[in-house]
Amino acid sequence: MKPKHLLPFIMLLVMQVTQSQNLKGKVVDENNQPVENAYIYNKTTSSHAHSQVNGQFIIDKTHVGDSLEIGLLGYKDTTLILSQNNFDSNFVATLKSKLISLDELVLTEQINAMHSIAKLDLQSDPVNSSQEILRKVPGLIIGQHAGGGKAEQIFLRGFDIDHGTDINLSVDGMPVNMVSHAHGQGYSDLHFLIPETIDNIDFGKGPYYANKGDFATAGYVDFKIKDNIKNSLVSFDYGQFNSLRTLALINLLDNVNSQNAYVGVEYLATDGPYESPQNFDRLNLIGKYTTYLKGDDKLSFTLTHFKSRWDASGQIPQRAVDNGSITRFGAIDDTEGGNTSRSNFNVNYFSVLNDDTKLKASAYYSKYKFELYSNFTFFLEDPVNGDQIKQKEDRDIYGFDLQITKNKQLGSVEATYTSGVGLRHDDVNDIELSHTLNRKETLENIQLGDVNQTNMFAFINAAFEIGDFTIAPALRLDYFKFMYNDALATEYSTLDETKTALSPKLNFFYNQNENLQWFLKTGIGFHSNDTRVVVQQQGRDILPKAYGSDLGAIWKPFPKMVFNTAVWYLFLEQEFVYVGDAGIVEPSGKTERYGLDLGLRYQFNDWLYFDTDATLTHARSVDDPSGENYIPLAPDFTLAGGLSINDFYNFSGGLRYRFIDDRPANEDNSIVAEGYFVTDFNVNYTFNNNLTLGVAIENLFDVDWNETQFATESRLQNEVDPVEEIHFTPGTPFFIKGNVTYKF
Repeated sequence: MKPKHLLPFIMLLVMQVTQSQNLKGKVVDENNQPVENAYIYNKTTSSHAHSQVNGQFIIDKTHVGDSLEIGLLGYKDTTLILSQNNFDSNFVATLKSKLISLDELVLTEQINAMHSIAKLDLQSDPVNSSQEILRKVPGLIIGQHAGGGKAEQIFLRGFDIDHGTDINLSVDGMPVNMVSHAHGQGYSDLHFLIPETIDNIDFGKGPYYANKGDFATAGYVDFKIKDNIKNSLVSFDYGQFNSLRTLALINLLDNVNSQNAYVGVEYLATDGPYESPQNFDRLNLIGKYTTYLKGDDKLSFTLTHFKSRWDASGQIPQRAVDNGSITRFGAIDDTEGGNTSRSNFNVNYFSVLNDDTKLKASAYYSKYKFELYSNFTFFLEDPVNGDQIKQKEDRDIYGFDLQITKNKQLGSVEATYTSGVGLRHDDVNDIELSHTLNRKETLENIQLGDVNQTNMFAFINAAFEIGDFTIAPALRLDYFKFMYNDALATEYSTLDETKTALSPKLNFFYNQNENLQWFLKTGIGFHSNDTRVVVQQQGRDILPKAYGSDLGAIWKPFPKMVFNTAVWYLFLEQEFVYVGDAGIVEPSGKTERYGLDLGLRYQFNDWLYFDTDATLTHARSVDDPSGENYIPLAPDFTLAGGLSINDFYNFSGGLRYRFIDDRPANEDNSIVAEGYFVTDFNVNYTFNNNLTLGVAIENLFDVDWNETQFATESRLQNEVDPVEEIHFTPGTPFFIKGNVTYKF
């Protein structure tokens, strides 16, 4: 090439290099609030990115004249041709919200397609009670022992999780599970959450996530609280059984740039359908402030407080109902009940350290009190005074979590590394199990002492994007320090043990096309045991491992249909738990579970949406002989879903159903917990976009169903010999309530 021809070629090459550059920008909604996880796609070069917590993004390989597409499920897509001005000034893209439409969902554009589907479920059928919060997790079934007083009983993937032994629950990264709790390991009371403040639900099944440690065997659920509310509102519900609920959410900083703040108060009360009034009431308070420092860093403070008290009729024996001595809503001991409270202060911080590095940190403090009176066996142990017990504790929880995410380009491979460290410390005073009479007199202290438990952890997670494949290896390290001071011991002493757990994970993802994703997840998890068990066992078998794998897909076969499926396997070295109700240790040996998860979403049109989730599960003890190896209360088939109407001539509402099959209540399946099929209904009409009137009906067809069931040995006062059979809490009968909500 002659020199005079070479010069223009070099100049053209330099121009191409200089013109290809990184575009920095921010995605906001019509209220100028940052939009997280928006998909930014360069249609010219095929480069792509996602917006961060603060709405910011960086997309490479961009030129003047390129066509840029920005979108997120629930917003109208925006397409623009890039000009030099987009590179020279602060580039801000504004997305306008709209009703979610499944035909706009592109699986490959989502950071996690199942989380997007969960948000779709939440928008199409909003949660309006604290009990419905966990039901938004596909395949998860709950039951309530005390009409909202105690935490719900949870069933997932062949586990009777009780109140949280095998599922990691958190709110904005703050743990909900209580280690070494007076009522049982992992006890998780989510009732401090006000349903209308929930923005999204992040969940995952199995022990495959390095940022989730203790309790995350069956899976995890993290609820995200809204940073802002678009409108202030007041709401009032009234229904049968002297039930009422009132709510106020007030926006404090309307139209203030880079800041949001709101407060809320919720009050609930009901007597329930029981013959002995439940006298239940609960007060919830919330305040949240969010600010964007220098437009980049996000800082938020959340303060919540909840207080609850109740009376309860307890779990009743089937034989007492059958012989007519009590009705389904009667009681053997109606002096059960309790009170509890929890105050939380949570700080979350997000910062962009540089173009490739992000930092996320959180710190929290919780003050928690709990007092519960129960009587499961009636007059089995004490034929004169009865077997009522008190479980009580006073707890302080401190903790922090820090994560750094770094993006790297390794040749043609896009790599993302996330490393994290954290600490949680529980200081539990006067944790008590006592034999009581009439909720007033303590007859005997069975256990009494102080617990100190510390968990320090670190993890590293990597994700290598190689074309349509993503390989994600991870490793987590946990260190535990357990200490217990027994107040009933004759001499003062501190019993202590330490333990570490190393948990590797390896996950694979493949995008066959934009509407079909495959995944293979593998990992080892664990969950800790009650400190009192740990020191009693002198550190043996205290962090049993869980080995799991999932193979599945998310598929969009038609524009308005999404189908998800997974086959899975989980093996536990030991289900070694502390039974808080009896103060004893129950090792149950090795167990295995495997099953199939199925989910279907279909949008008939803009206003009619259908969803359903089904699970098939096989759960057995490994070491016990066949026929005697059933895992009590482990569900083998569940089904939940419904039809939702959204803004059809100002009408919204839906029909929801849930089903759980008969399941074994003991190891040889000689006692069976009966299944149920329950249907709920609600309808709302909105006037002028600010006034809404609604009606909700629980148990539309008024079926007799048992919400919780246990195989329990008990003795009634007039009985000579004890009987082991089903003891149950009756499910709510037909229950109707009305609602009025005003937004301003």
